[in-house]
Amino acid sequence: MGDSHSSGRISVHHALGGGYVADVLLWKKWYGGVVLLVSATTLWFLFEQAGYNLLSFVSNVLLLLVVILFLWGKSASLLNRPLPPLPDLQISDKTVVNSADAMRVWVNSGLSIARDVAVGRNLRIFLQVAFVLLVVSYIGSLFNFLTLVYIGILLSLSVPVVYDKYQDYIDEKKRRLSRLPSSSLRL
Repeated sequence: MGDSHSSGRISVHHALGGGYVADVLLWKKWYGGVVLLVSATTLWFLFEQAGYNLLSFVSNVLLLLVVILFLWGKSASLLNRPLPPLPDLQISDKTVVNSADAMRVWVNSGLSIARDVAVGRNLRIFLQVAFVLLVVSYIGSLFNFLTLVYIGILLSLSVPVVYDKYQDYIDEKKRRLSRLPSSSLRL
């Protein structure tokens, strides 16, 4: 940008991890953003509007895959063609250990918070947890879970782009709001 305001500017791409996911969320890899948006919209429409069931969907997709592979294998043996190229379908020990380690961190964090609330009698953490659970419960009563996930995907594809484009303007407005006396912010 070149102006004096951009010297303190935080890169949204870097804040999002700087990899492929950041490129998709900022629409730098527009193909990935389009695929994510179209597939999320299609799945939301299929499950919410068309009334399709997740278990039926997974079962039908797997059935279609098995039928295609079976017919491909039979036709390949009859026509002297190569068999379908299937990879060795195994999960490595390293992948399982890494997943278990990541899950352990989350579970331990949740158990630590539960212990602080129950045994530590920390009123502040208790009120924070209660407030978050009330907000989640209220939002959950307004939306179906799949609709909430779809809204989250739409927001994740739009908010980072808007913030990246108008970061200086948004940060300036935020600074102005933080300088206002607290009595003028009350409604």
